[in-house]
Amino acid sequence: MKNYLKIMMAGFVGLFVFSSCAGIPKGAVAVRPFDVGKYLGKWYEIARMDFRFERGLNHTTANYSLNEDGSIRVVNRGYLAEKKQWKEAVGKAKSIGRSNEARLKVSFFVPFYGNYNVIALDDQYQYALIAGKNLDYLWILSRKKTIPEKVCQEYLELAKGLGFDTEALIWVEQDKK
Repeated sequence: MKNYLKIMMAGFVGLFVFSSCAGIPKGAVAVRPFDVGKYLGKWYEIARMDFRFERGLNHTTANYSLNEDGSIRVVNRGYLAEKKQWKEAVGKAKSIGRSNEARLKVSFFVPFYGNYNVIALDDQYQYALIAGKNLDYLWILSRKKTIPEKVCQEYLELAKGLGFDTEALIWVEQDKK
């Protein structure tokens, strides 16, 4: 009986891990072709859906670099004004799609991974629209602390068309320096 329970638990854990890494919102398509080398570097968060790990943060950035094993080192950073302190989370990302497809799984707490799907990206890799596994996770990123209004509107329209509640986005304060 104990072995049966272990097998069932392993199955549930496997199903959870697999399902948590396979998701992309219905109708969304990850960018292809995708060059991870061009994507590396610093990105400023322009807007995001609220979720507990970033709640209250402003001046948020994400910095991506290659690890020796080929995975991507992820450093997310933001300022929590109410505590007058910087918060930083370091994680790891790995490709889950084809090598030229912008679908990644990201972990800040191994073995748990979340989905990171680049669903819009300009040709110069300056602006990106990121979706999680469902309509609860959305980010607009830029290489600079601002984004052109035209690009922002295009990304908002794409997100609305997929069913995201863009009125719920939090517009992140970035220093104008």
